[in-house]
Amino acid sequence: MQPGERLALPFLFDFWAHDHQLPPEGDWRTWVILGGRGAGKTRAGAEWVRSMVEGARPRDPGKCKRLALIGETFDQVREVMIYGDSGIMACSPPDRKPKWVASRRCLVWPNGAEAMCFSAFDPESLRGPQFDGAWVDELAKWPKARETWDMLQFGLRLGADPRACVTTTPRNVDVVKELLALPSTVVTRAPTEANRAHLASSFLAEVRARYEGTRLGMQELDGVLVDEVDGALWTSEMLEGARAGRLPEFTRIVVAVDPPAGSGRKSDACGIVVVGVVQRGAPQEWRAVVLEDSSVQGVSPTGWAQAAVQAHERWKADRVVAEVNQGGEMVETVLRQVAPLLPVRKVHATRDKTTRAEPVAALYEQGRVAHCAGLATLESQMCLMTQTGFAGSGSPDRVDALVWALTDLMIEPARRWQLPNVRTLP
Repeated sequence: MQPGERLALPFLFDFWAHDHQLPPEGDWRTWVILGGRGAGKTRAGAEWVRSMVEGARPRDPGKCKRLALIGETFDQVREVMIYGDSGIMACSPPDRKPKWVASRRCLVWPNGAEAMCFSAFDPESLRGPQFDGAWVDELAKWPKARETWDMLQFGLRLGADPRACVTTTPRNVDVVKELLALPSTVVTRAPTEANRAHLASSFLAEVRARYEGTRLGMQELDGVLVDEVDGALWTSEMLEGARAGRLPEFTRIVVAVDPPAGSGRKSDACGIVVVGVVQRGAPQEWRAVVLEDSSVQGVSPTGWAQAAVQAHERWKADRVVAEVNQGGEMVETVLRQVAPLLPVRKVHATRDKTTRAEPVAALYEQGRVAHCAGLATLESQMCLMTQTGFAGSGSPDRVDALVWALTDLMIEPARRWQLPNVRTLP
């Protein structure tokens, strides 16, 4: 190879790219790249923008002069889509690298092409500007996805063939499902492993061990849009509507523990969930907030006991509620070895998991339980709990802990409230 060819080779993306990173042939308006975490979606989006600006590929309709770059926030557009390790700047050769104009929130290429940056938190900012191309990143997690996407469609009106590239990890949201169903949409898919050469092997081993076979794993690793499970006690729509705002002053807080059946095997998990309740007025007025999922996996009994005690101390909880079906008295013993004065209430499961979960699911249907952020794994497990059992692999350990916590805080106190009071006459 000539010296010039060697210098150009790193920037010849068609030579290096995976199949899912190259735009399909044909007459399409939107190209959606569905992929797991680290599958190379950002690189594909950045290279598509570059090709649209330069007109570098035969399958592209021509040079774009005005593009939109849209992410969840301005910071994510700048730090991921533009300046990220796989962003536009990193992908551009030195002689065709755009200039970032911070005052305009705009990229400007040497050939005069421009890319304006927008945040999904402000869909109205797309009212007025017009484009001949757009790169949309992580559409499925935008807070105002439908409003922002709709405003973009009205602005994609320049040139002979305006197009959009959407790079996203799939989530079961209406705007994504509707987009995928359009005849003008083409889709490429890839799991996380498709890009294993650029990922740490320890990362792949750990996430597969933790999330293989779960709804979250199918979504975040396999890049699969997971439809709602028939007969599920919880749905993603129900959980999206249960986001907590400012935390109230709680009447009580408990840490619920669902110990693993084994002792430290990699597949064993200990469900540990923290829930607070506000018990004001009659039981139907009580409200609960799921505060934290502190579950641990593949640790010894002392390890999960320490995690439970730390959660108890972190939230200044009133007590720990622990299921003792699997370990009997050993469960309380292990907890007290870590914290001798820990207030522990032992509970025994006398009914199957679904029967125990149904009254708790009803609390969600009534809008009486909210979720803090950071509960994605728990919520994934909840959406696999059906009227006929758990539809995922393994045991619903996190859901079990959640059920025990809400039963202790909401279900059982409400039953006692309804019991008639007996007064003995002298």
